[in-house]
Amino acid sequence: MNRSLFHHALILGLLSAIGPFAIDMYLPALPEIGRALQAEPHAVQNSLTVFFLAMGVCQLIYGPMSDRYGRKPPLYFGLALFIIGSIGCALATDVQTLIAFRFLEGLGACAGAVVPRAIVRDLHTGVEATRLSSLLMLVFSVSPILAPLAGSLTIAVVGWRGIFWIVTLFALAAIVMMAMWLEESRPPAARVGTRLSGVLPAYLMLLRDRHFLGLTLIGAFGMSGFFAYLGSSPYVLIEHYGLSPTQYSFCFSINAAAFIGLAQFNGRLVERHGLPAVVRIGVIGYASMALLLWLSFAAGFGSLPLMLVLVFLSLGCLGLVVPTTAVLALEDHGAVAGTASALQGTIQFVIGAAVMGAVSVFVDGTAWPMVCGIAGCAVMAALLTWGTLGRRDTVPATS
Repeated sequence: MNRSLFHHALILGLLSAIGPFAIDMYLPALPEIGRALQAEPHAVQNSLTVFFLAMGVCQLIYGPMSDRYGRKPPLYFGLALFIIGSIGCALATDVQTLIAFRFLEGLGACAGAVVPRAIVRDLHTGVEATRLSSLLMLVFSVSPILAPLAGSLTIAVVGWRGIFWIVTLFALAAIVMMAMWLEESRPPAARVGTRLSGVLPAYLMLLRDRHFLGLTLIGAFGMSGFFAYLGSSPYVLIEHYGLSPTQYSFCFSINAAAFIGLAQFNGRLVERHGLPAVVRIGVIGYASMALLLWLSFAAGFGSLPLMLVLVFLSLGCLGLVVPTTAVLALEDHGAVAGTASALQGTIQFVIGAAVMGAVSVFVDGTAWPMVCGIAGCAVMAALLTWGTLGRRDTVPATS
């Protein structure tokens, strides 16, 4: 393996994982937080929704700023906001305060969501970019494997507030690592002619690019299926099926492992079949398993083992979809990679937050709203894939 590729994947993956780590450690604590702050489940779920909204909308700012001023300054600023928000969450005494500081935390975390993708585009394209994205996903995905288990342990030892102190330390460590080991990938010469006044025309240009928009929406509805699971699964698995926080964390980690495992085949599959074909393969698997999940529950076969297996297979296929659509969407937009990455992230997070919020409205103590959310997103991803990529490769693999 190329040493430079691995080095970049490690640092960028850790930066990208800060936001997800703050989410995944938090999930097993949702029922306990509700009891501690005397808040209804939908109010506690709102603390997740506002985090995603902040991560999504503010990417529209971080992306252009990273094109204009370089990749590292926005990362420093975002990490500082994240630290302030995390400390506020740790000290919150009511759910409204928690929601407000979670929003601030999300404002900071979104720098780690958008800028690393632009750095990938700065450094590599085509197959190499896909390899780096998959390696980045490997590091990034350590979060959903370890974070829920770490969250369960933290809750048992020091309570839910300890989660926010831990992610604060994690962000401080990321600042140190970035300062020591991450070089600036967009030098001053590349920023010449990049002006913030050109941001709106750039966004309009990207929105008129049907290929970019289609691929972005495929990734968005892929991730939204995961978000539907993310927001509802603590209540479904812990309160409906009676799992302990530790058992829930174990189930969540297994799903993340499926995502990671398939993502590691991306580089090899793209080399052999091309980027569009890999997207189609992943979406077919995602949609097939999600629809089978929906049909099983509609027919009254709503057992926990069946749900876990089908969710594992469905969400695991996203490991082929998410990193590949990101690379393919940015392939023709290297000059505005930060802006394109920002728009891509904003669309995906806003749709994901909307899906999460919609599913929470229909919470009824069963798995049915979550299952419908996952299946609906999978169908949308399949329709968009057919409309965007059709039956034939529209973009060749790039070496």
